Amino acid sequence: MSDGQKRLALIASRGELDYAYPPFILASTAAALDMEVAIFFTFYALPLLKKKLKAKITPHANAAMPMKMPFGPEWFQNINWPIPNFVMTNTPGFGSFATSLMTKTFKKKGVATIEELRGLCVEAGVKLIGCQMTMDVFGFKKEEFIDGVELGGAATFLEFAADADITLFI
Repeated sequence: MSDGQKRLALIASRGELDYAYPPFILASTAAALDMEVAIFFTFYALPLLKKKLKAKITPHANAAMPMKMPFGPEWFQNINWPIPNFVMTNTPGFGSFATSLMTKTFKKKGVATIEELRGLCVEAGVKLIGCQMTMDVFGFKKEEFIDGVELGGAATFLEFAADADITLFI
């Protein structure tokens, strides 16, 4: 550990839009608080480091997800639309529809995009570690990823995490 500076070690394992926010929000905030930060992107989170980001919502995997509309009068926007799992899983295009609604809601509420948060992390010097094994398994190429991504395995991450004050699995 470097001169008493606190460390945050994160493991990101999911790549859906709603799972993409926590590691980047936590990392950028910790970096702003002068913490040393590393995120290990493994399995389905690895595509979050790609130049072309295509994160989507998978509402059928999150039964607690509220469905709210980002348009119309305020009373309409405040309705929590209970959508049965049957509808979410069996309606073609429902994931794209939910992604569109969530993206519009985030924009309307002034929430930064994943690309913007990821950019803040890069600017702040957050260590972005892409899992080499996952890359090999899924056939990704280094050229597909943004600049500044370090490729490594569990040992690379654990070397950083061994001295972390906080370690989180997301």
